[in-house]
Amino acid sequence: MTRGYRVFQWVNGIVLTLVVVVTLYPFVNILARSFSSQTAISAGEVNLIPKGFNLTTYKIVASDPIFWTNYRNTVIYTVVATLIAMVMTTSYAYVLSKKHLKGRKFLVGVAVFTMFFSGGLIPNYVLITGLGMKNSIWAIVLPNAISVFNLLVMKAFFESLPQDLEEAAAIDGLNTYGILWRIVLPLSKAVIATMILFYAVSFWNSWFGAFLYMDRSDLFPVTVYLRNLIAGATGADSYGAAAAEVTQIGANIQAVTIVLTVLPILVVYPFVQRFFVSGVMLGAVKG
Repeated sequence: MTRGYRVFQWVNGIVLTLVVVVTLYPFVNILARSFSSQTAISAGEVNLIPKGFNLTTYKIVASDPIFWTNYRNTVIYTVVATLIAMVMTTSYAYVLSKKHLKGRKFLVGVAVFTMFFSGGLIPNYVLITGLGMKNSIWAIVLPNAISVFNLLVMKAFFESLPQDLEEAAAIDGLNTYGILWRIVLPLSKAVIATMILFYAVSFWNSWFGAFLYMDRSDLFPVTVYLRNLIAGATGADSYGAAAAEVTQIGANIQAVTIVLTVLPILVVYPFVQRFFVSGVMLGAVKG
């Protein structure tokens, strides 16, 4: 280990430490604000440590049964939507990765076209209503089942896989579905895990579709519930809260909203992160 390499290690460690501090600071600040009092927040005294420790907003939100109903809805919507999106995106991407496919350019063009042009808000609303999907999970799941960006990423990944593997599997007797299930997907764990995370985060944070297509509060996801709480749609009478409690809610509701929304993703992310590795194909092809 040379002197220059040791210096590099020290500089690299310092730079990475600074990056971690800069990244974590906003999260810690938001967490501190969510537990702080209205007076301390208004005075700008909250930094990294809560001032005037207060759980009023958490208690009021957690004591409302509608909150837990909406939270359950969010979990169901996210799981079902992510599953459907992954099946459709993976199937479409695998088809587009085959250069010998007739009409491949047309199918790619159809997908890319939707990235720049859409029917518009009102036609989409009329379509969803006309199909009878209003006030149902399908109004959230189906319109966003395929993200073109994710589709193109998976298509590029499938194209990078050695063709020799699929040819060898075909010689061994596997059909197209067998090759996809037993050869391609096991070698695509990294990109599949990434797409699952992208879709899950997108569906978890989504609120406008449910706000537009659902009229019943018991069908809302938690993001709509918290949005309504911020906007004042659920006022003090809904909770039987006193004036002081309402003031406290107004002071740190944004921080509480961010914490409650981001926490599940932060819990799940470490379990998915281990798939974000390089060298998935290492040793797959010999010679």
